[in-house]
Amino acid sequence: MNYLLEILKSENKDHLVISSNKIIFSKRIKLDENSDLDNYPLVKQLFFLPFVKSVTLDKHLIIIEKLDFLEWSDVQGEVLEEITKNLNDGMPVFINSNLAISIYAERTPNPKVMKFVANKKLVNNPHEFKSKTDASNCPLAEALFIHKFVSEVYIDFNFISISLKLGFDWENHIMDIREFILSYIKDGNTVIEKKYDIEKKFDSILLDELDDTSKEIAKLIDEQIKPAVSQDGGNIIFQSFDNESGEVKVLLQGACSGCPSSTVTLKNGIETMLKNYLPQKVRSVTAING
Repeated sequence: MNYLLEILKSENKDHLVISSNKIIFSKRIKLDENSDLDNYPLVKQLFFLPFVKSVTLDKHLIIIEKLDFLEWSDVQGEVLEEITKNLNDGMPVFINSNLAISIYAERTPNPKVMKFVANKKLVNNPHEFKSKTDASNCPLAEALFIHKFVSEVYIDFNFISISLKLGFDWENHIMDIREFILSYIKDGNTVIEKKYDIEKKFDSILLDELDDTSKEIAKLIDEQIKPAVSQDGGNIIFQSFDNESGEVKVLLQGACSGCPSSTVTLKNGIETMLKNYLPQKVRSVTAING
């Protein structure tokens, strides 16, 4: 039976109270941005919304507290629709990493890319595959390319971002791919060849080969930017820095590659942060594949 959600009237103007026909969480718990949200995928997704202050789960209820810079009437329909989709796509409210393997689907800012998250580590390093031929060292990616609608596969730590070919829509394929990945992993099949996935700190460069500024930029990208990008199902890799022009070149992977909002993210997010950390040095950030 699918989740059916509705908005209930609330006396508190900052609260959006959503009721479900199925139990959401067995007890009452209140979570905010400082809570450990890794075991609460549904709530973690809600905190990507800039106006969410806290989320309370209480049996059949989801109570979302907002910040005061907007009104619920402006966004509540979209929020209700997104929660309903996530629940019915298989996203769990709570996961316990000590229990059996689970996979849930998570939407990304790129409408052509869906992120499938496991409650266990899949690989040591990020890997991007543009075609079945590229995936000869990764049996899981090679198997995913059997599906005619799969365009690209990106695998990182505990998730897989899958890109659709033009003409296909995720609404028709989410559950099939989720079940395929779950069955593949449960059966003990090889995700990737060990010799192809030796653990390393940085993706594509050796720090010893870089000048001091490039080292700082590479570390900032890996430690400050990469975790946030990973939340959206993608990856960013430092490529080069030009001391004369102040231009930083990066490579975007996964959901970030070809994403309509990637240019805005580069300019308003990544470029601004690097300029703040390294004033007078970094002047621009460019994606070599964007």
